[in-house]
Amino acid sequence: MKRNLYILFLKKLSFKKLLNTCRVYASYYLSVFFKYSKRRGYPLSISVEPTTTCNLQCPECPSGNGELTRFRGDIDLSLFKKITDEFAPYLLNLILYFQGEPFLNKEIFKLFEYASVTKKIFTTTSTNGHYLNSENAEKTVKSGLDKIIISIDGTTQDIYEQYRKNGQLNTIIKGINNLVYWRKKLQYSTPYIVIQFIVFRFNEHQINDIKKLSKELKADKLELKSAQIYDFTKNSHLIPTNSKYSRYKRNTDGNYEIKSRLKNRCKRLWESTVITNTGDVLPCCFDKDAQYISGNLKDKDFAEINNNETIISFRRKLLKNRKQIDICRNCTEGLYNTK
Repeated sequence: MKRNLYILFLKKLSFKKLLNTCRVYASYYLSVFFKYSKRRGYPLSISVEPTTTCNLQCPECPSGNGELTRFRGDIDLSLFKKITDEFAPYLLNLILYFQGEPFLNKEIFKLFEYASVTKKIFTTTSTNGHYLNSENAEKTVKSGLDKIIISIDGTTQDIYEQYRKNGQLNTIIKGINNLVYWRKKLQYSTPYIVIQFIVFRFNEHQINDIKKLSKELKADKLELKSAQIYDFTKNSHLIPTNSKYSRYKRNTDGNYEIKSRLKNRCKRLWESTVITNTGDVLPCCFDKDAQYISGNLKDKDFAEINNNETIISFRRKLLKNRKQIDICRNCTEGLYNTK
C-alpha cells in the first residue's frame, strides 16, 4: 500500500493549529525585517527527549561517545504528559528524540500512544533500530506512532560498524521487516518508515546500494543526510569527498569550514524548540549539552518561558550577529532526500 505522508499529517491538522502556524510565521518574518525578537504562538514542532542513554558508541554523537555532560536517564511519564497537554492544541509535529536511543525508555510505547492517539499529534521518532524485535514492532504499530526514522549508515556490516560502533546491521534489517510485517498484518497505515543514511567518506560508495536496499525492505522513503562534524582535527576523515553530501569545504588554509553562509536569522528559533529528559527548554537541537536553558517545564508552563528574558536575549544576539553564538556556527539543515 502506497503511503502518503501528507495525508497522514493532514488527518491531525486543525483550525487552531493552522491559526497558530500563521502567528508563528508572522512573528518570524517580523524578526527578519524589523529584528522582532518575540515568538507569537507556540512552536510548530517540538523535540522531547525520551532518554539520554544509548546502546551504541557513535564517534560524533555526544551520548554515544561519552561526552554528554548532563543527566543520563529517562523522561518521567507525568512530565511528558504535562508537556504534551500544553502543546497539543497547537503542535504540528512532536519528535520523540534528541540524544540517546528512544526505545531504551521502557515506557516509550506509552509516550507514542499518549501523543499520537490520545492527543492527536503527528508523532515522529528516530532510532538506531536495534530494539525492533517482533514484540516491539507490534507494539510500535499499535501505539499509533505516525513516522519512524531508522538509521542505516552502511549496507554491509564492515562499513556499517565503522560509525555505528557495537551495532549489528542484520538486527536492523530484521527490525524493519518486523515493522513492515505487523503494519500489513494489522492493516495499519502507520508508522511511515524512513531509512536514514548519513553520508560519510567511508560509505559514500554505497549510496546506490542503500537505494536498492530501502526498496527491498519496502521502506516508504530514503533520506540521505550530511554528517555534522564537531572536531575537524580529529574526524575530518569522515567528511565525504562528494561535495553534494558534505556540509563543509576546504578554505584557503586547507582547513575545513561550513559551506553555508550564516545569515542573521534562523527559522528554527520560531518554528521549534527542544525539551530535554529533565524538562529543560532549549532553543534548538544543536544545543546538545543544554548550554542555553530558558526555563524548565517541571515547575512552569511553556507560556511563561516562550518569551522570557533569557530566550529574548538569545534571539536578539542571533538577529544581530549569529556567528557570536557557538552552537550556530556549525548549523545547517543538511538533508538530501530521494525516494
